[in-house]
Amino acid sequence: MAKIAFILLCHKDPEAVIRQAEGLTKAGDYVAIHFDARSPGQAYAAIEAGLRDNPNVALVRKRIKCGWGEWSLVRATLATIETAIDAFPRATHLYMLSGDCRPIKSAEHARAMLDARDADYIESFDYFTSGWIKTGMKEERLIYRHYVNERTNKRAFYAMLAAQKALKLDRAIPEGIDMMIGSQWWCLRRGTIERILAFCRKNRAVMRFFATTWIPDETFFQTLVRHLVPRAEIESRTLTFLMFTDYGMPATFYDDHYDLLLSQDFLFARKISPEAEELKERLESLWTSGRTAFPIAGDGRRLFQFLTQRGRVGRRFAPRFWERESSLGRDRELIVLVCKKYHVAKRLAESLRQHQVIPALDYIFNEDDSPMPDLGGIETNLAKRHRHRRAMLRMLFRQMETDRLAICLDPADFELLEEFYADRTTIRTLLVDCAYDEGYLRGHAQRIGLLGDQTPDATIERLMPTVAQDFVTEITRIREADLPDIHRLVEGTPEAEMATVLETVFGTDRDTAEALARTPHLFDD
Repeated sequence: MAKIAFILLCHKDPEAVIRQAEGLTKAGDYVAIHFDARSPGQAYAAIEAGLRDNPNVALVRKRIKCGWGEWSLVRATLATIETAIDAFPRATHLYMLSGDCRPIKSAEHARAMLDARDADYIESFDYFTSGWIKTGMKEERLIYRHYVNERTNKRAFYAMLAAQKALKLDRAIPEGIDMMIGSQWWCLRRGTIERILAFCRKNRAVMRFFATTWIPDETFFQTLVRHLVPRAEIESRTLTFLMFTDYGMPATFYDDHYDLLLSQDFLFARKISPEAEELKERLESLWTSGRTAFPIAGDGRRLFQFLTQRGRVGRRFAPRFWERESSLGRDRELIVLVCKKYHVAKRLAESLRQHQVIPALDYIFNEDDSPMPDLGGIETNLAKRHRHRRAMLRMLFRQMETDRLAICLDPADFELLEEFYADRTTIRTLLVDCAYDEGYLRGHAQRIGLLGDQTPDATIERLMPTVAQDFVTEITRIREADLPDIHRLVEGTPEAEMATVLETVFGTDRDTAEALARTPHLFDD
């Protein structure tokens, strides 16, 4: 009978990791855990202490710092696989999981399914002809070398890519290797895993090639399994049920999705919301229930597409995940830099980044070209950003792995600021008051289309007082709105007073606040 060793890669919430591992091993299966080396050592120690007495759990001792899209994820997976192979000689299958996955069938049902077909379950589609990649880079992932992370160092990533293209430094795919692609959530037989490990030891050139590709967790195992295993023994599918929204983001499941999940022809589901406590409890109990009868409808993706395309009201099957989650998060903090002179707020935001005070983004709700991480399409234009503004901010918190975030905002967007204050998260606003001379007022009027090259001087003279008054009105409206935690930074204020304001707003030490107050040319036009 099949016995599963689960390969669990995780990076946070040690209590949840312990709970997940204990639940999966209750039915006699195994769990090998890699806990990201970027996470605190005390969190790893808590997992080690919590699972020390469970003989069916093994931890990877040499932890690896992991980054999305990097080879480090594959290295961590290989390390966890080796740990599982050594620790659990009775394991017949290895199943890749994340901390967001939960079973949607019983252990008995899973074993019966694996026993019924001697095969590896892994999506393995032709890299170039399958159309698996919908947007973004394709062959550039492979033929150029990627040494930095696109999400954390976007400028360097694309600069290196452009340089390689200009110098024609493309490379060939290793001879005899047909590139495949697919989901990273697989279930492989022990024999297949042993072949992969042997291949890795013998083919260092292929390993070096994959180590500098982009997002290799979608290509490495998918390619090697097809290279090492007869096609008749490969089921090109995942046993983990996951769906993507029309913005390319994973759909999240909640308490009222229990029946929907159980009716799918899969063994696990991803992603379960951290707040769906009732759903997690029911699914964890299901794994050890011994239940074998599961009516399979297999209609999850069709229902999801039908409902999300039309929108709906009510609890059942829930709205789109960005509409359901109405809050940015109780434990998060959003600091809004409100300033009419965009270059002033951008200089302050850059100073915040340079001094590593807080992740800071420019005018993401006001300028189309504001630098942003890839959020699956929701960030592509201002209309989408405004339409799904809370969702986008939630994604930014998650993507940037932070609970504190600063953004710049035009004071004309008062309604947007009010909406942020209606959220349950902590909101703090810094009003940056600048002086506006006639040259700046004219330039602003031209940028927004009030003035043209041929506008008569008499018209300009009548218009300028109105433009100046609009600036005053926008700031006054915010100041008089009785919103909590509003602070002011006024041009011309002595540096010591500015530092006091910045120290309060950003919760930083005095030296850092003084360095922020000395930001070069902060108020210069």
